Amino acid sequence: MANQNYQQTEMDLRTNLQQDVDCRVASVIDDTYDMLKDYNPPAVRNRHEAYGIAADNFTRISAKVKSVRNDMDTLLSTLANPNYPAVEAVSSLHNRVSELISLSIVMAGEMKRTMNDLYEAERKDEPPTPLEQAAAEGIQRVDVDAEVIVRPLADGGEGTVEALVSGMNGTLQKVQVTGPLGEPVICEYGIIESTKTAVIEMAGAAGITLVSDEERNPLNTTTYGVGEVIRDAIDKGCRRFLVGIGGSATNDGGVGMLQALGYGFLDRDGNQVPFGAKGLKVLEEITDTYVLPELKECKFKIACDVTNALCGEQGCSAVFGPQKGATPEMICQMDQWLGYYAALAKEKFPKADAKQEGTGAAGGLGFAFLTFTDAVLESGIKIVLEETQLEEYVKDADLVITGEGRMDGQTAMGKAPVGVAALAKKYGKPVLAFAGAVERDARKCNEHGIDAFFPILRGVVTLEEAMKNENAKRNLADTAEQVYRTFTIL
Repeated sequence: MANQNYQQTEMDLRTNLQQDVDCRVASVIDDTYDMLKDYNPPAVRNRHEAYGIAADNFTRISAKVKSVRNDMDTLLSTLANPNYPAVEAVSSLHNRVSELISLSIVMAGEMKRTMNDLYEAERKDEPPTPLEQAAAEGIQRVDVDAEVIVRPLADGGEGTVEALVSGMNGTLQKVQVTGPLGEPVICEYGIIESTKTAVIEMAGAAGITLVSDEERNPLNTTTYGVGEVIRDAIDKGCRRFLVGIGGSATNDGGVGMLQALGYGFLDRDGNQVPFGAKGLKVLEEITDTYVLPELKECKFKIACDVTNALCGEQGCSAVFGPQKGATPEMICQMDQWLGYYAALAKEKFPKADAKQEGTGAAGGLGFAFLTFTDAVLESGIKIVLEETQLEEYVKDADLVITGEGRMDGQTAMGKAPVGVAALAKKYGKPVLAFAGAVERDARKCNEHGIDAFFPILRGVVTLEEAMKNENAKRNLADTAEQVYRTFTIL
């Protein structure tokens, strides 16, 4: 009779405890699985990682469950012995099962937090949705089947590297170079591997934004870092260069860049002249003995919309010097020094022409490229349009949309939207433009191929609010939607 009672106890314990373990752990597993199933991270990699974490955690839980069950089997096999302290053993087992269940719940919570961390990390690493995509979003609200092709655009200034790298399937590179004040800076440029083309903005190495207002002084600022970027690209196999030269902090005639490429600009003692325009004051000789041999294999397209010559009343010192920190006395001195530099250059390189349009661009960097390298100066927008082959997309379009931050009379003077419009009108395509703000003289753009332009602001806001990426995207999408509704009923 006693034996039967023990057997019944064994069966009851086995059934109850196993059900308890199975039910409670299975519940945790099911809940977590549902969480995983409904979880939709932005990248497949994260989903795989999340499931991997889940599998690892529940493998550990399963092992614990198995251990508990083994202990339970051992315990239950001994219950037939009336002398065994069953009550104490069962109590201990219940405690272990409770610990197991608690552990599983904690692990599930940790896994959820880990997954959320993965999501946040991925979300932060994701590049923000390009603003230009917002126009496509607005159009497709009206016509979900509309084919909208977004192409990158720049005019040779800020954003040129990004536009060309994006439009030409390139890669971004980072290199530490000498900044305009001689301190190291990190410059980003692009490489188009298929054509061994480097895309460089000189402002990344010698731009005015790299110099505080208090430190602006063209006597001291150098283009040496620009030459270092070129050297880096040459070392990586590039022989073709697209260079934007807007936004410079320099007025050294490009001497710093040329020094980095191996040219000698020597004083009377045969030493390299110091950085900045002040180095031109002591310049006595130009040599090419140690020029980087690969430079002669390189061809440069320089994005330049400036027509100023190197010297004179419309030269780089007089026109652009003040914004770089030059005083009237500095302007007079630098103009004289640049004139002497140009004369020395012409003695060694007969093609040097300080009066040529564009030689005054970027504090004389235009002169340096034209004189010392195989280079041509071209409109920035012309280079971008050609290199990205925008014409192939425009000729088959029903509607061309362009824009910029602010449209005004200067937009009509060869800036990117007008360049796009000229290309579109070659094929008789209608052209619309969107802008963050529109000035009264922007109507000049209508005379240069832009059929209609629209500001995207929806109300009175501060400049800071208007420029927030999320606000700009929403405003652009909403405006594009309403404008496109009009287009569809015409």
